Amino acid sequence: MNKKGISLPMLLALVISSSIGTAIFTFTSNFAKVAAPGPVLIAWGLVGVGVLALALTFSNLINKRPDLDGIFSYAQAGFGPFAGFLSGWGYWLSAWVGNVAFATILVSSIGYFLPIFKSGQNMPSIILASIIAWSLNWFVSRGVESATAVNTIVTICKLIPLFVFIVVGIILFNGQLFTNDFWGNIQDNFSSHVVWPEVKQCVMVMMWSFVGIEGATMMSSRARVKSDASKATIIGVITLILLYSLVSLLPYGYYNQEQLAHLPQPSLVYLFSQMVGPVGGAFMSIGLVISILGAWLSWTMLPAETVLLMSEANLLPKYFAHKNRFGAPNTALLITQVLVQLFLCSLLFTNQAYNFAASLCTAAIVITYCFVAAYQIKYSLQHWQQRDAKWQLLIGVITIAFQIVGIGLTGMQYILLAMLAYVPGVYFYRQARQKAHGQHRMAKHEFIGTLIILGCAVLAISGLIMGKINL
Repeated sequence: MNKKGISLPMLLALVISSSIGTAIFTFTSNFAKVAAPGPVLIAWGLVGVGVLALALTFSNLINKRPDLDGIFSYAQAGFGPFAGFLSGWGYWLSAWVGNVAFATILVSSIGYFLPIFKSGQNMPSIILASIIAWSLNWFVSRGVESATAVNTIVTICKLIPLFVFIVVGIILFNGQLFTNDFWGNIQDNFSSHVVWPEVKQCVMVMMWSFVGIEGATMMSSRARVKSDASKATIIGVITLILLYSLVSLLPYGYYNQEQLAHLPQPSLVYLFSQMVGPVGGAFMSIGLVISILGAWLSWTMLPAETVLLMSEANLLPKYFAHKNRFGAPNTALLITQVLVQLFLCSLLFTNQAYNFAASLCTAAIVITYCFVAAYQIKYSLQHWQQRDAKWQLLIGVITIAFQIVGIGLTGMQYILLAMLAYVPGVYFYRQARQKAHGQHRMAKHEFIGTLIILGCAVLAISGLIMGKINL
């Protein structure tokens, strides 16, 4: 009899589906607005190293600490329960805020066929996005493992149009056009003072596109074989790097940079329409809808799973861990979905919802990734006698350095806004610790950490009032 649980292909699909959402369909125009193909290629090299180091970190910790479940558990094991809370709450915040970005682009892509939804931020769009969000929430509540199986099928469907684009892009690729403007306005001459600013602007977009590679790690407690989560993470990240780099670079061999920069969003849809005709645009739009639905399904499971595991680890109150008869964390799903709904309503009042949600999502998850890398470093130093300790230490250092650079590129305003969202989380954390351990007084490091969070929250509110932080 086969053991129940999530198989290796399902875990691999979760890594890919959680990461491939909206960003890949907007690469063409977003990159062309800020960079020529040369700087884009350099940026992919840098981001590829950083993301692969993060994947190797996850892989190592899954294998070395199979007793730990959930991405926050590494922070908890290395630096105590408060660090575990900070890591888990940041991940949960990132997960559900990212759904707002999915909603915006999904409805806009439907607008390719029905113009009333083209803006993605009017009342009909909010209603449609809300219906989709609650439908996905209901589906996951029927059982996480069955939802993961469906996600595998959706992942295959979303990859088909991307692979078709790559094949067509290779066939139509003009090598002379690609190399003529390789360094943009500096006429094929590499100049670091011009190239590096372009590279930096690309890196931020690229980092957002890899949020989700920890999907297998988050679901490792439900895996048939826990080591499969390690394999899925490495294979998934290598696949993503190859896929992303091809989709973003091939367009430079079809149009010049200026033409690509003026494509409307989602730019891959309109570019493919130019390549093969209107049927191409419709085909890619359907692919985009499937892609976002798949990512949205993954990101409906992941935040609820995070809250469930945090509750079981006494980092959040026990009532967050309530499961229904299907074994799904229905309380966590409901709380998360209510917050998503409130955020969706905010789309009526801002025209930068996608960029805001993507930036806040990236800022919050960078906090979580930093804790994972820090534990990788600590674990390697504690087990220095192991044969691969020096190699694992180097990987941890590269990972945390990459994430610190990410914080700088994201901008401190999003870190401050993320801290604002931590304030209610601290209350729930204290409630859980008091109930589980009778811990009525904060430890010194918890008190200092709470003061820092409150200070950052005050700065965020002040910045919003004074107009220095814009939503």
